[in-house]
Amino acid sequence: MSSITAAEALPLASLITPTEQGIASRILAKTSGGNLTLFAFDQGQGLSEHATPYDALVLVLEGELTLTIGGTPVKATPGTVVRMPANVPHAVDAPVAARMLLAMFKELKS
Repeated sequence: MSSITAAEALPLASLITPTEQGIASRILAKTSGGNLTLFAFDQGQGLSEHATPYDALVLVLEGELTLTIGGTPVKATPGTVVRMPANVPHAVDAPVAARMLLAMFKELKS
């Protein structure tokens, strides 16, 4: 279900090691309903345009990200949250080194 220790306060910065000229990620929790992933982007890195079949929330922790959602650029800074709707193409670009939490929510069938 999870890749982090239960019942312990963990500093987010200690859970991931940024990669020079790259992207690092670590799944912090995963269930059938979705997952929570911590990302660290080096300056100039990003994720190319893609779409997913579920809603996602991006919470910027450090730095700055430009999220392009359905062709619309959204500047996201620390303390902001952005929703990326299901099935809408989106991309992530880091003009400066940045960290974010990505929460993905799969729709459960009843």
